Order: sequence, then structure tokens, then C-alpha cells
Amino acid sequence: MKDRLNKLFISRFGTEGTFYASAGRINLIGEHTDYNGGFVFPGAIDKCIMACININGTDCVRLYSADLDGYTEFGLAEEDAPQEQWARYVFGVCREIVKRGFVVRGFDAVFAGDVPLGAGLSSSAALESCFAYALNDLFNENQIPKFELALIGQSTEHNYCGVNCGIMDQFASVFGKKDCLMRLDCRSLEYEYYPFKADGYVLVLLDTKVKHELVDSPYNKRRESCERVAATLGVETLRDATMEMLNAAKNQLSEEDYMRARYVIGEKQRVLDVCDALQRGDFETVGRCMYETHEGLSHDYEVSCEELDYLNDIARECGVTGSRMMGGGFGGCTINLVKKELYESFVATATAQFNEKYGHEPAIYPVVISDGAHKLN
Repeated sequence: MKDRLNKLFISRFGTEGTFYASAGRINLIGEHTDYNGGFVFPGAIDKCIMACININGTDCVRLYSADLDGYTEFGLAEEDAPQEQWARYVFGVCREIVKRGFVVRGFDAVFAGDVPLGAGLSSSAALESCFAYALNDLFNENQIPKFELALIGQSTEHNYCGVNCGIMDQFASVFGKKDCLMRLDCRSLEYEYYPFKADGYVLVLLDTKVKHELVDSPYNKRRESCERVAATLGVETLRDATMEMLNAAKNQLSEEDYMRARYVIGEKQRVLDVCDALQRGDFETVGRCMYETHEGLSHDYEVSCEELDYLNDIARECGVTGSRMMGGGFGGCTINLVKKELYESFVATATAQFNEKYGHEPAIYPVVISDGAHKLN
């Protein structure tokens, strides 16, 4: 990718640039916990957005997307926002840096990536983090704190791309560290690295390549359920609730609200259990928690779908250590923790059976936990 971008940059702009990259991410466990003040457990992966960038001495950004074969130019004032949606991610990063009192001037950039689109691996956060890191280095002598770089990406989504996302995706892209997952406290924003040297195991995503569009807003409905239960229990968020508190108030809750809260409170504890298990090198417990999370997401939170449940069942039948749906739900990927000796047979079985049932094969993405945003040598 680097050689390809270098050639494109020289042919388009007549000079050489500096290379930066930032990663997509997985979340091993901790789903739908962020808006409940809980924990998430992401890591950066070896799929990235890479950019070649050079200062051009003007107040204009000249931007080329190699993957989309798209080119645009824009200024750095608020009224200069580009029409192209893909370019708004970069424009938004520029504007959010300027809003915070830092410097951005004109630059030329060519970028590309191998983060699969639509698979829940946060390609947009990787793009934002790549450019936030680069512009901090090129124009600001790296004076912008790393957490602020993540917030710049999040604010870009909110203010320029119309997505009211949490902080996890950008956080993972900025703070990702090779062979480590990160436990992020979504309330305090404190984080801690945990070693993930899964010798003898492969992490692989199986992408259903489906996304079920629902008439109502399932995300908002589940959030409202959680907020109703928290209010009934007298706590700010379900982060502060226990299963004992929930069961004591069961008669005051609808069955649906009770189920939603039961999943969230259980998931809060599973993240902590996985952290402890990783410190012991106990991948069997990690895997058991992943299956429990899928069960909760499918039956209590009801955000899975037939295709995800089918892949989860196949994983269990094939002896896969851990498997669950990853992301918001209703389509997308399962994340699977597989012993190396079972990997090929599992992938072959899942591919064949899924294709026979649904008429297309799932996409297969083996991933390695890697570094987040960085400058390339």
C-alpha cells in the first residue's frame, strides 16, 4: 500500500510526502455498555487507513482517495466544507483542530485503506485518527494530547458526518497498542492496557454481509429501556446497578425492560471477568464469556439476527473457544477466538454451511492486535 500511495502522490503532486497510518478496531467484549456508563474492551487491528501527506504552502487542502478514485479541494474555513461525504471526515478533523486553538494549513494528501467497509471495524474512525495524528505532527509539534485526538475524531462524526457515536472507535484507533487490548471506562474515560498474546489462537471475523434495516430505531428503544430501569433503581446509569437490585425491582418493570437491563448488568461483569482471565492466560474463560455475551445480545437484548446466530451455532459445534456477534447488531460480523489447529476446518465448515443456507459466503477477516495511529518510517 505504501509503494502504491507513494507513486500516486508523486504523479499527482510532483513531490514526496510523509506517511501516517491508523487502525481499524475490534471489540472483544463489552457491547451496548458505553451509553450505560460501563466498560468496553477494544483493540486496534492490522487493517489500517494509510495517508501520504505534504504541506503545500497554501490555505487549500488537495485530497485524493485512491480507493474511491475521488479528488477534491477545499479551504479551511467553516463555509468551505466539501460536498463529498468521504472528504468531510478529513475536513471535519481540520476544523475540529482549529476550533481547539491549534494550527492547520494547506496540505496535499493521498490515502487508501484495507479496513473492510461495512464490517463494523470502524474505517471512518481510522481515517479520522490517521489525519488527526498527522496534522498534530505536521503543524502542531505533537502538542495536542492523544485523548484530544480521539475527541477530535468523535466531534468530526457528530458535527460533520451526522453520526452521534461514542468514543470507543476513535479511542481504539488512537491508543491501540500491539499485543494489547484496552479496558476503557466509558464514564471516567480512564483506560488500562491488558496483554493479548494469544499464542495458539487466531482471532477471526466472519462477516454475514447482511444488515437488516428495522422500521423503528432499535438503538434508541434499548437506550430508553436502560434509562427507565436506572431511574426505577435510583441510579444514574446501569453501571451502578447490581443483579440483586434489578431482581428486587422486577415487579416494577416491564418484562422487556427487565431483560434489557439483565443483559447490560451481566455484560458489565463479563468485561471485568475477561480482564482477569487474560491476566491469567485463561482463554477458556474468555471464550465462555464471549458465548454468554452472544446469548444475552440475542435473547435478552434482541439485537442479533438469524445469520449471526447461525454462525455462532456453527462456531460452538466446531469447538471454537469463543464466539459472539460484534457491534450494534442486526447484521455484520461475529468475532471468533479459535485454536490454530481448528482454524481451517472451522472457516471451511462455516463458509460452506452459511453459503448453502443463505446463498452467499461470509467474508473472512483474520485479525492481529496491532498499533493504532502512528507515523511510518
